[in-house]
Amino acid sequence: MKITVTSIFVDNQEKALQFYTEILGFVIKNNIPMGEFKWLTVVSSEVQDGVELLLEPNNNPAALAFQTAIREQGIPVTMFYVTDIDTEYARLISAGVTFKMPPTLAGPVKIAVFDDTCGNWIQIYQMV
Repeated sequence: MKITVTSIFVDNQEKALQFYTEILGFVIKNNIPMGEFKWLTVVSSEVQDGVELLLEPNNNPAALAFQTAIREQGIPVTMFYVTDIDTEYARLISAGVTFKMPPTLAGPVKIAVFDDTCGNWIQIYQMV
């Protein structure tokens, strides 16, 4: 058994696709129309055969309630590894990304948390 796809809820798939590709640098893996929405996944540009991130629409009331509650509590919905968090932080700031937490030491890792513009807090981390 292995993880091949994981998902996050987004309030707008097109806006999420733009943010995750143009700002974060992921690439489209699947963009398959499925009625009103899409099977829309992105992958790391560095590991294109790796785990896919499904940008799942939050049109289900339970999904929206979950996403809203997690965000209000300040909990990141997922995390992405970076090799140099300070450089990545500076790059994202210059691209207009809003951070809730700048790079901060937390034991054996350095973490930062930003807004993905689609209803989620996302954490990036670097092992130190």
